[in-house]
Amino acid sequence: LQQRRGLRLSAPAAIQVTVRDALNQALDEELERDERVFLLGEEVAQYDGAYKISRGLWKKYGDKRVIDTPISEMGFAGIAVGAAMAGLRPVCEFMTFNFSMQAIDQVINSAAKTCYMSAGSIAVPIVFRGPNGASAGVAAQHSQCFAAWYGHCPGLKVVSPWSAEDAKGLLKAAIRDDNPVVMLESELLYGVPFEMSEQAQSKEFVIPIGKAKIERQGAHVTLVAHSRPVGHCMEAAAVLSKEGVECEVINLRTIRPMDIETVEASVAKTNHLVTVEGGWPQFGVGAEICARIMEGPAFNYLDAPAVRVTGADVPMPYAKILEDNSIPQVKDIVFAVKKALNI
Repeated sequence: LQQRRGLRLSAPAAIQVTVRDALNQALDEELERDERVFLLGEEVAQYDGAYKISRGLWKKYGDKRVIDTPISEMGFAGIAVGAAMAGLRPVCEFMTFNFSMQAIDQVINSAAKTCYMSAGSIAVPIVFRGPNGASAGVAAQHSQCFAAWYGHCPGLKVVSPWSAEDAKGLLKAAIRDDNPVVMLESELLYGVPFEMSEQAQSKEFVIPIGKAKIERQGAHVTLVAHSRPVGHCMEAAAVLSKEGVECEVINLRTIRPMDIETVEASVAKTNHLVTVEGGWPQFGVGAEICARIMEGPAFNYLDAPAVRVTGADVPMPYAKILEDNSIPQVKDIVFAVKKALNI
């Protein structure tokens, strides 16, 4: 009737959603969708999660679906892996991925290798998730990025979201995947609101694992990042745009399998590459991207050596001024781009 009267009907608008709420939505929708899905970890139930990611889920789904565990990562990760082998679909939360070191035998030897070692007869559909990389003021034992560690291991899929849409779509895809998936979140992004499209608000919204996203089109240099540094790249691109330099920003989204084709296509267009990550430089994600570009067809399009922007090669200091200088900042990305472009 309104259309007949010539009135314009507006499509449902995008809404602002924090990464925390996007993860909560994904967990809620997947717990509701599949009774085999359950969540376990320290303080995920009665306390609503250390970071309130699982807020309200214990009250809605009860003790069998949302399970508080003792402080024993090796123990509850092992229980989760066994449950996955038996046909359930656990989501195993680490309070920080630094604590996943307590359970790395379960993640690597029990989860990642079992499908291969059983000739495909035993699937391990499990998600290991939680905050990864630097937070604020929590020093070395809580600030390490494990993207390169877990990305190194065959048998795992590794995802690293930036925006609220990334967080929701990748978590839902991870829960539905029949392989073990490591989901590396950023504590510093949990409270950050992002625009969520109408499509992403659907209960069936998933983001394919292994597919990067171009967040900003550009012609002069390719910036590749994952997790929180994607935002820094977007800020640096805005600064550089005022100086006539247009950056193409690629949100990697998935560490393994890596979407190198998207990076190659961008490098063929811009002829320059800068990688950005919060992890350490040696054997890092940026090192892998640079090696893959050097070995592949995009190498012939490079007009200058690729440049890496990484965290400092030190355990994370506690003092704030030292911490700030140990993590890539916008100014570091701007400097790296100018170095790559020789300006």
